[in-house]
Amino acid sequence: MSVPRLSLRTLDRVPLDARPRVDPPARRVGVVHLGVGAFHRAHQAVYTEDAGDWGICGVTQRSARVARRLLPQDGLYAVLTKGPGAGDARVVGAVREVLVGPDDPASVVARIADPAVRVVTLTVTEKGYRRDPATGRLRRDDPEVAADLAGRTPRTVVGQLVAGLDARRCTDAGPLTVVCCDNLPSNGPALRALVGDYVGDDGLAAWIAGSVRFPATMVDRIVPATTDADRAEVTRLLGVVDDGAVVAEPFSQWVIEDDFAADRPAWEKAGAVLTADVAPYETVKLRMLNGAHSTLAYLGALAGHEHIADAVAD
Repeated sequence: MSVPRLSLRTLDRVPLDARPRVDPPARRVGVVHLGVGAFHRAHQAVYTEDAGDWGICGVTQRSARVARRLLPQDGLYAVLTKGPGAGDARVVGAVREVLVGPDDPASVVARIADPAVRVVTLTVTEKGYRRDPATGRLRRDDPEVAADLAGRTPRTVVGQLVAGLDARRCTDAGPLTVVCCDNLPSNGPALRALVGDYVGDDGLAAWIAGSVRFPATMVDRIVPATTDADRAEVTRLLGVVDDGAVVAEPFSQWVIEDDFAADRPAWEKAGAVLTADVAPYETVKLRMLNGAHSTLAYLGALAGHEHIADAVAD
């Protein structure tokens, strides 16, 4: 017999303890996420899943691959947690919409401007911000940034964000919190500066200063690429085929500066740390975690090992 694909229609085939915490259709979109890749689905989306009944509109920034995997599954996907011993899988239902940014940029701007949306989160990698690493400023001479500034419907991350903020201002859609979850030093203030570099309207700049917050964050979870063997393991554990499955280590951490312009998911109920100062957590990660990881990589390679896990075991 063929195994059915994961969807709302087949969710009752999944073991009860592995189903979403909240009935997915009951979630209302209050978060827009730019960069709905594997890391987001294994990290921020899981925190949102466990924090209550908020829903996420995920936006792809490059290709439609993620949309092709998630849309036929009604946004559902599994997180396969792998560590010492047997793995386990659960279905996450927090992602309620998926937009393909390059194909439909106007819908991305409209979603950011939606009064029901209170938070925008981002995982677009450092390159996605088109930021000059030497100065920290927006590369306004970047061809894509220049095209956005010239008036096209924006396709860059900062362009989409600014257009959405301007639309919120014009329609009085209310304040917004923009939560950068990429590995940029002082990522919230860094993104605020990029937005400031893009904005040319003094009125919009004043509105952003009064109505938008850019809290700093620190994120951590290892999310390796999903293999065919991983997808087969998800099928064995859940009884459905899942083309959108992601894999993660058991450990997860999210530290967020407690500076929000409006309401938000209760991420602290899911284990996130809300704090007045993210910098010490960032320093600990860079020095103790990333430093130790790099040391293991260098020494492990010299010892002939292929993976970090092999070096740890030695």
